[in-house]
Amino acid sequence: MSLWMGWGKRLLPFADAASDDLPLSRLLRLSLIQFSVGISLTLLVGTLNRVMIIELEVASTIVGVMLALPLLVAPFRALIGFRSDTHRSALGWRRVPFIFRGTMIQFGGLALMPFALLVLGGALQSAAWPSWIGQISAAVAILLVGAGVHITQTVGLALATDLAREDQQANVVGLMYVSLLLGSIVSALAFGAFLTDFTPGRLIQVIQGCAVVTVFLNLVATWKQEALNSSPPPSDPAAVTGSFRQSWDSFIVQRQALRRLIVIGIGTLAFTMSDVLLEPYGGQALGLGVGMTTRLTAILAGGSLVGFTIASQILSRGSDPVRLAGAGALMGLPGFAMIIVAAPIQSVSLFSVGVLLIGCGAGLFGHGTLTATMRDAPKGQVGMALGAWGAVQATAAGAGAAIGGVVRDLARGLVIMEGWPPAISGYVLVYVLELVLLAAALIIMVPLLHRPQEQAGLLPRV
Repeated sequence: MSLWMGWGKRLLPFADAASDDLPLSRLLRLSLIQFSVGISLTLLVGTLNRVMIIELEVASTIVGVMLALPLLVAPFRALIGFRSDTHRSALGWRRVPFIFRGTMIQFGGLALMPFALLVLGGALQSAAWPSWIGQISAAVAILLVGAGVHITQTVGLALATDLAREDQQANVVGLMYVSLLLGSIVSALAFGAFLTDFTPGRLIQVIQGCAVVTVFLNLVATWKQEALNSSPPPSDPAAVTGSFRQSWDSFIVQRQALRRLIVIGIGTLAFTMSDVLLEPYGGQALGLGVGMTTRLTAILAGGSLVGFTIASQILSRGSDPVRLAGAGALMGLPGFAMIIVAAPIQSVSLFSVGVLLIGCGAGLFGHGTLTATMRDAPKGQVGMALGAWGAVQATAAGAGAAIGGVVRDLARGLVIMEGWPPAISGYVLVYVLELVLLAAALIIMVPLLHRPQEQAGLLPRV
């Protein structure tokens, strides 16, 4: 047992985030919140966009706009984080009530979603219904799921950092995101197996099963995690006082915080613009089936998991997180190039390697920017810092989904190069645009890079 515990802490990602006050079993149980978020995100971005575009024959513009609807809630993540910093319920809880509310909102959206999607696609008897009924109901369902994900993810991360020691908070948050990626991988494989033989009835069963699993996992995750009367006393330096505007002003004046948020937005936009197109691209350009294209989400999440693990090892040695984020952006450049080239030469292997590189680059970029944000967060305002990072990241991801769908439809049929199928022209244009955005993020990131003397503490931060 001692040998297992010794090697486990060396080999398992973020295993050293555990402590006597926060044992690994409790920490892993808390990470189930992010696991359920990974399930919901995979369902929306991975599986349902393929089903709506290919099987239900919904225009990709409509799909992209609908999947972008949760970005209406994303800008409020900073406010949600601030409210969970200052809230105190009748039982003294701060974070748990927000997690419960987000869970129930998410459950409501998943319960409504399968029937709304079938009406949207005109499946079975719903073909006789007006199209606007399906469009409105599907939009409401997706918006509810997205709102629930934003609330539970933001407050769940804040609760994890509350329970961890200050020197372990970055590792704990990294573990939360590893759990999210594992949820994406497991759910992608499960969805691919369940929907290999697609039927409307099977779609209803899969989505309703996700609704039940989400509630169960979040209840288990939050059980006895937050103590009663968990709010710090007003005399505590960690106590948050003042309005949201005052709290935001104290955060945004931190060293180049605005530039860092701009880099986060552009980089996230570059990595996520093709999320709603990845599986349809595999289906149309390479002739892959539903089961195979759904596994692409598992490959993407697996690459992100590798990226987060590498980032954990590097950041634990005190490396600059911004440099790590830049390495992730650089890794995305050959990844998107491979995806573009895979279509004309009909290489599934090259396509898969490109997806893996993009996932790994996104993991490095995400962990690097998140760690940089947390390190410069004002004391006692972790929820605000995580909310700001999440607001920009989620807004950029939602905008990317919408932009990607619109560009794909507008450029569909264009002849980009002799011998390339016109059906994939829209996809290729999106991937080229992502390459340009990654280059722009790298250029804007340069002033954020710390000099070696500053990293060693020889120069003051300015």
